[in-house]
Amino acid sequence: QVQLVESGGGLVQAGGSLRLSCAASERTFSSYAMGWFRQAPGKEREFVARISRIGGRTFYADSVKGRFTISKDNDKNTVYLQMNSLKPEDTAVYYCNAITPSGSPLPSWGQGTQVTVSS
Repeated sequence: QVQLVESGGGLVQAGGSLRLSCAASERTFSSYAMGWFRQAPGKEREFVARISRIGGRTFYADSVKGRFTISKDNDKNTVYLQMNSLKPEDTAVYYCNAITPSGSPLPSWGQGTQVTVSS
């Protein structure tokens, strides 16, 4: 069973920073690449960032490149998303998930964490 627990969201002014955390089960964390996704009100969930299972290679959506950094702590089975220079359009519920070799997230999702950026 996939277990994903996101935390770290909140309300921040434009230009501010937040760091999100996602604790995953050891089995999930050791078996898959991990990623962050977000869903804004009235919109579909979209990809934000990904980090490979081995080697820590990262990949970002164009909308967050240069502002967000994904990282992970293998000892803690935790993946992070450092978000800097936040914009109002970053407002969304943020989710983490494992990413299969085909590039798709697993079907189970955690509760997410709300990020709200005020202008």
